[in-house]
Amino acid sequence: MRYLKPVVFLACLLPLALLVWDGFHDALGANPIETITHRTGDWTLRFLLLTLAITPARRLLGWVWALRLRRMLGLFVFFYACLHFLTYLVLDQFFDWGEIVKDIAKRPYITIGFSAFVLLIPLAVTSTKAMMRRLGRRWGDLHRLTYLVAIFAVIHYLWLVKADYLHPVIYAAVLAILLGMRMWRGLAVVQK
Repeated sequence: MRYLKPVVFLACLLPLALLVWDGFHDALGANPIETITHRTGDWTLRFLLLTLAITPARRLLGWVWALRLRRMLGLFVFFYACLHFLTYLVLDQFFDWGEIVKDIAKRPYITIGFSAFVLLIPLAVTSTKAMMRRLGRRWGDLHRLTYLVAIFAVIHYLWLVKADYLHPVIYAAVLAILLGMRMWRGLAVVQK
């Protein structure tokens, strides 16, 4: 475990490193802002689903060690969500607050994506051990917002896509499986 965390940390930075590499080598395509937006959004969703997969992996495969990675992966969700949002805020809208407010109100996919981002903030802020102790049992209740964030993120992607729904449908299916496993386990516990 001593070596696993730093390796996973560096692996989590790899998508950003590749994005920066592509930027310096003029490999972001005809619309670089769109490419950056999509790649940071994709990695936000991937890390979110990976974080949600840790508990089922522990239960099904006995991967107790994976629990030690969950907080770090969750913070990478927030990190890539911040990059995704900042790309929109800075590169796409150039801090035009009037347009941003109109965009959030007018486009449902932006509204729900922005809602997911806002819900991530208290999760990131309360992810320290000190906050876990301070909040006690309420910490777990608060962090169940992750499920809502994931649902909003998948809907954000589904509503964004105009033609090829394959990737958002795959993400939706993975999320449905992960949430379904939690519900099934919850029902089994209640029936006992």
